[in-house]
Amino acid sequence: MISGFIPVWAVTALGWAAGRSGVLGPHAQPVLGRFAFTFGMPALLFLTLSTTPVGEIADSGVAAFAIGLLTVFGAGLLLSGTVFRMRPADRAVDAMTASYVNSANLGIPVAVSVLGDTTFIAAAAVFQMLFVTPLIMVLIDLDVHRGVRGQWRRFALLPFRNPVIAASAAGVAVSALGWRLPAEVVQPIRTVGGAGVPAALFALGMSLNTRVSLDAKGVGERLALVALKVAAQPLLAYAIGRWVFGSAGTRCSPWCCAPGCRPRRTPSSTRASTGCGPTWPGTW
Repeated sequence: MISGFIPVWAVTALGWAAGRSGVLGPHAQPVLGRFAFTFGMPALLFLTLSTTPVGEIADSGVAAFAIGLLTVFGAGLLLSGTVFRMRPADRAVDAMTASYVNSANLGIPVAVSVLGDTTFIAAAAVFQMLFVTPLIMVLIDLDVHRGVRGQWRRFALLPFRNPVIAASAAGVAVSALGWRLPAEVVQPIRTVGGAGVPAALFALGMSLNTRVSLDAKGVGERLALVALKVAAQPLLAYAIGRWVFGSAGTRCSPWCCAPGCRPRRTPSSTRASTGCGPTWPGTW
């Protein structure tokens, strides 16, 4: 398993070195990140989901992952509101930070290198992109744009504004309809999707040079959310998979490892860079 992580670490380290030296210029990291989010990962997710039977997407493993995610999401909302006294939009960002899995930019590269199979991580991405991401964006939008006209129209257009959501929905639809895409269509999509993994890892490495200054409250907030992310959520997913769905051994490992693929941005830097606006997933 360790050998599967070596390519991930190597490409990420190259990205860190490039960001540290500045050889690619100051705008390389956001450009690579946008390419991965807008083109690379949507292409890879679409191909994976369009060739995965719908029955394999909706299995007990995804159910255990989903229950664990929603439980921790709720705990993050509660903690952010009662302990850290955040405004509603910031509560949504904190809850997302505590529970949301980086299933695309980090989860897919890890799944490809370590597991050799993207079925589970793609199913996790579908759940997040089609259900959790809209929920988070609605919570943010209801606070930031309270009383603004056209709010529900923006909600309705959400799948078309987010390429990962749109690609995931399209892939599930193709699979459900039993369509088989011609090679002339698949090959260009596969080529772009193949570039998404290295671009995402390289951009991740470059982003590790960024530093955010936090006050005492920010440090406490970060520690609490990290504890939910790296400890509570994997343990909860394991417990649900083991004792609710009756799986044991290595079958539980993807459900427990997936929550560890945390988002790259901290809650503080996410709020600073987006102002809690409704387009934050585009920077993920």
